[in-house]
Amino acid sequence: MIISPVFGQLSDRTGLLTRLDVDAGGHTFEVVTVSNFDVLEHEFDKDEKRLTLFINSGLENNLGEVTIPKNLLYGNFTFFINDVETIQKSKSNDRISFITLNFTGIGNNKIDIIGTDALTGVKEIEVPTSDQKNYSDEESGGGCLIATATFGSELAPQVQQLRELRDNKLMQTESGKSFMNSFNKFYYLFSPQIADYQRENPVFNEIIKAGITPMITTLSLMDYAETESEVLSIGISLIVLNVGMYFGLPAIVIMKIKKSIF
Repeated sequence: MIISPVFGQLSDRTGLLTRLDVDAGGHTFEVVTVSNFDVLEHEFDKDEKRLTLFINSGLENNLGEVTIPKNLLYGNFTFFINDVETIQKSKSNDRISFITLNFTGIGNNKIDIIGTDALTGVKEIEVPTSDQKNYSDEESGGGCLIATATFGSELAPQVQQLRELRDNKLMQTESGKSFMNSFNKFYYLFSPQIADYQRENPVFNEIIKAGITPMITTLSLMDYAETESEVLSIGISLIVLNVGMYFGLPAIVIMKIKKSIF
């Protein structure tokens, strides 16, 4: 947002030019205001077809002009000042809507401009969700960090196996995507630190290798999953298998050792 004074010192006859970059539908639209108040922030809700301006004024009588691109917001406008409906003037042509705002009130005020059409003729571009962005960033940042550090290269067969499992099996189903999104949030909390320590400590790296190699071997069973239900059932079976292998067997061994001692 760029704000620049047009006529010098602020007064009842002074205009502040404000250019607002409004992001909607994967595009950016420029809304221009000329007013005797400051536009502090703005919001746009495409579902409610509403542009909200948060303003601050040092004057009791406020006057402003707002130019809105037709393909952003258009139609029969309704106006609210601080959630109270008001009557304001508007004119439109084939490119823009020109709105004149005239209201009273010193200090912070909220202006809602609601149209009947939004993003007219605009082909919306899908914006990735935060989970999708996180997944993409993590993938481009190295993907299987611990496995890469363990086996020395992203081209190692074990790392390739994990990547192919993720991309060709899990990410092809809704349940798999849900699992990977949840897993990534947990995995990337600690994996960078562990991978760094593996590179610094060869003994620790060998311990990790001995620990994850059996798990990677069991994951090859996922190659037999073709449908979402098979991915889900085999995935659950592998979780149970690995829990038993990594926790159940050691627990049994410890119990037997205790019995033999006592």
